[in-house]
Amino acid sequence: MQPSLRDTAAALRAGSLSARTYCEGLFERIREREPQVQAWAALDERRALALAQSRDDARGSGAARGPLHGIPVGVKDIIDTADLPTQMGSPIFAGHCPNRNAQVVERLLAAGAYVLGKTVTTEFAFLHPGKTRNPWNPAHTPGGSSCGSAAAVAAGMVSGAIGTQTNGSVIRPAAFCGVVGFKPSFGLIPCAGTLQFSGALDQIGAFARSVADAAALASALAEVDAISPDVGETRGAPRIGFLLNYPWNTAEPDAAAQFHATLNQLAAAGASVEELRLGSTFDDAKQVHRTIMVYEGARQHAPRQAQHRARMSAALNAVIDEGLGVSDADYARALARAGEIRTRALELFEHCDAVASLPAPGVAPARLDTTGDPSFCTLWSLTGFPAVSLPTGLSAGGLPLGIQLAARAGADDHLLRIALWCESMIGFDRAPF
Repeated sequence: MQPSLRDTAAALRAGSLSARTYCEGLFERIREREPQVQAWAALDERRALALAQSRDDARGSGAARGPLHGIPVGVKDIIDTADLPTQMGSPIFAGHCPNRNAQVVERLLAAGAYVLGKTVTTEFAFLHPGKTRNPWNPAHTPGGSSCGSAAAVAAGMVSGAIGTQTNGSVIRPAAFCGVVGFKPSFGLIPCAGTLQFSGALDQIGAFARSVADAAALASALAEVDAISPDVGETRGAPRIGFLLNYPWNTAEPDAAAQFHATLNQLAAAGASVEELRLGSTFDDAKQVHRTIMVYEGARQHAPRQAQHRARMSAALNAVIDEGLGVSDADYARALARAGEIRTRALELFEHCDAVASLPAPGVAPARLDTTGDPSFCTLWSLTGFPAVSLPTGLSAGGLPLGIQLAARAGADDHLLRIALWCESMIGFDRAPF
């Protein structure tokens, strides 16, 4: 197992590890795994080594060192970078070079980190797949839309990466690739300089190999003091309510069996585990989410479609066309209904610390023309509540399975403490290398 992001950052700050040496080691891994995984959309080894050397030089000069000093990070290719192209997973933006960094990139730099490269995204962070393959089995999808970020971390090519989620684009690929994915509460991490699909739903999240590492990375991206970089311990075993399915989906048998086994494991370790029932209040949540998503996505991308329709995928054209057919009145009703669902969702946490569910119906599908079903993530994307995906084991076919934990909005540190406890009790430590 590779050293954690936090341990590596500590060694880099102390000077017991050279940032350049660490970067060179990652590129050795990239040369080994990238031909099969194809996680990167833009990568310049000479540039990255120069940035790593600059971190070594800064440490030697006694300059202030941030909490992520010398850490290279993968950044999803819809997030602007001034020194690397941002191509949005679309031929329309081939070679596009922004003139400034996104706000989260500036925060990475302020923390002492640097962008190792741009990770592959699906087209405009929607459904049309990119080139990335699942590191556990290249015949399977890595998920989406943050496919490259999840796969790069899983394959050991980088210890942390950034993605975005409108529906399931952090949690689902994290589960499919067997890593930790953390989607904070809505608004804690700024989206300025990131390609927008839905302003009411888009969120930035973090990928890492552990809960502690994901928290450290997300903390550097978030508003000051919004997320602690150090995950503390829970005060006793947590109370976990679980949902096997949502009204709009059903778990596959192997995933359901693993989910129950994990819940039994947590209960045996002392957690209080109780099944929750979603009332009819939530029956329309998936449709409400879709109405908001397609309405806002259409108005964001319709001008590009008018100019470049033939260069867009059928899936993207279809959702823009669908969204343009949603009336202003239907959109307003969906926003109001989302507020009602958000309020009712708080009631789920009256007698539990976190709600557990699957992050996806099953393992990553054995297809490359799909990114999988995001609907197990829909409720938490609609409400803006924080969620974490943890790997729990492998299927009979050797693919990762996971658990999703969610908490009420603003309870990010609380959720991370529970996730850390669950992670330690589950004890999954496998990697596809």
